[in-house]
Amino acid sequence: MNTEVNLEGSIAQSPYAGRGAQMFPHLTALQIARLEPHGRKITTHKGQILAEPGDRLPMYVILSGSLEIIQPTLSGETLIVVHTQGSFSGDVGTLRGISSVVRMRVREAGEVLAIDDAHLRAIVQTDSELSELFMRAFILRRVALMTSGSSDVILLGSARSGGTLRLQQFFTRNSYPYVNLDIDADASVRELLERFHVKVEDLPVVVCRGSIVLKNPSNEEVAANLGMNQQIDDDRIRDVIVVGAGPAGLAAAVYAASEGLDVLVLETGTPGGQAGSSSKIENYLGFPTGISGLALAARALIQAQKFGAEIRTAYSVLSLSCDQQPYSIEFANGHAARARAIVIATGAEYRQLSLENAPRFLDMGIYYAATSTEARRCGSGEAIVVGGGNSAGQAAVYLSGSCKMVHLLVRAAGLAATMSQYLIRRIDEVPNISLHVQTEITALEGHDQLTRVTWKTAGKDSETHDIGHVFLMMGALPCTGWLNSCIALNEKGFVRTGSDLRGEDLTASNWMSGRKPEFFETSIPGIFAVGDVRCGSVKRVAAAVGEGSACIQQVHRILSE
Repeated sequence: MNTEVNLEGSIAQSPYAGRGAQMFPHLTALQIARLEPHGRKITTHKGQILAEPGDRLPMYVILSGSLEIIQPTLSGETLIVVHTQGSFSGDVGTLRGISSVVRMRVREAGEVLAIDDAHLRAIVQTDSELSELFMRAFILRRVALMTSGSSDVILLGSARSGGTLRLQQFFTRNSYPYVNLDIDADASVRELLERFHVKVEDLPVVVCRGSIVLKNPSNEEVAANLGMNQQIDDDRIRDVIVVGAGPAGLAAAVYAASEGLDVLVLETGTPGGQAGSSSKIENYLGFPTGISGLALAARALIQAQKFGAEIRTAYSVLSLSCDQQPYSIEFANGHAARARAIVIATGAEYRQLSLENAPRFLDMGIYYAATSTEARRCGSGEAIVVGGGNSAGQAAVYLSGSCKMVHLLVRAAGLAATMSQYLIRRIDEVPNISLHVQTEITALEGHDQLTRVTWKTAGKDSETHDIGHVFLMMGALPCTGWLNSCIALNEKGFVRTGSDLRGEDLTASNWMSGRKPEFFETSIPGIFAVGDVRCGSVKRVAAAVGEGSACIQQVHRILSE
């Protein structure tokens, strides 16, 4: 019997709904036979609930009978699909072993084969045919849910709220389905506020599964309530901990896990790093039509999980303890994780404007990313992009598709020294991008929301414009504050590695090894740095991926000592 696909409600409008055969493929008898040694058979009964959102559950292969996959909502439920004989449940969360985002109910009694996340990862690592089938289906299912606009996780907020944008970014970059309701645009929000006994001043509010109400929660609080992370085993000593889930960190995780190392990846914010904030990357090898930073990071994250790397997101790293081995990563919650080697891949952040009131407008008119989440706030008005690198150029091009005018401000006399030629040509040809060279923002105005910007161009009078959206993509500040002064840094705060280490750096750290530091190794043996956080690195996605992957060869050498 073939899988009966029933894409109903809003999910039917997903751009991926036409790929139902790939989302919900039918396993052959031979494929099921290969799976049977990895699972246990369970008899099911009509109406039985196998899982609710928030439950950790295995992948189920339907041997007989049928299962309904349902998306609960505040007003009821939406049927996503009916799995029949030969079909299987699950999505990327199943592979990771974290909480489900759907309800699973038995429609017709029968029998299923339950395969837990550990056995599922073993299958995708050893069976290439099933790996491709499962991975494609899992990815498409989660993307379809993300684009469906249907979920029992509701974000009640306002386009005038910085906290709302932060949570939108958090859900989107973690590929977690949610419904966004704006109090200024949707009358139902006020009804929901009354229903859940919250006030307007409590916004943003996250309603989890119709019962848990979180008022202006932190990212960590949301992740904990939605079961987005498994508990870390404090007593387990891993081969390597990778701190940072940008391109460099994820590349390190993929190669380390695929080569059999026990890997833990810690991301204090959201996966993707600076690359995740890019609307499109067009010069990354292998993607001739380009790929968004979000999509690239999501694929890399799943790839790392496929090979067995453990991922923790929104996990606040407090400090690095490097005075004895195994090294320890201390968390804000009082727990710690230990490993024989550490890879620092925390990247860098864009510089802020050196104006006293600039922090007041963070996410309230000043943004450090240019994806659809931030672009929606601009609407069809005007926007300013500050920076002369590829990220700034790509942001200007992207925003020009919806904004009336995009002003690109750079301090230099031109773009040739810092931006790829293909982007320079594109900017020249887009009529609603205005390039302002030797120009800096000198003043910001507004109450709660940015409303006016003043800039000064060399040799000209200052100009003030009624523009309320500024995208900052200039320079980089390394994310090294958590290193607790135990790693040698250069004068700008980037991590020194290999030949950039000075004699005094090694003396200060009591370097006792009879060898020289490896190319990516820091002043502490067995601790490495890759990507944008490293002194002398090339600030490009491809370079970060290359460093992350190449570093693992050096990790192997250190672990074998």
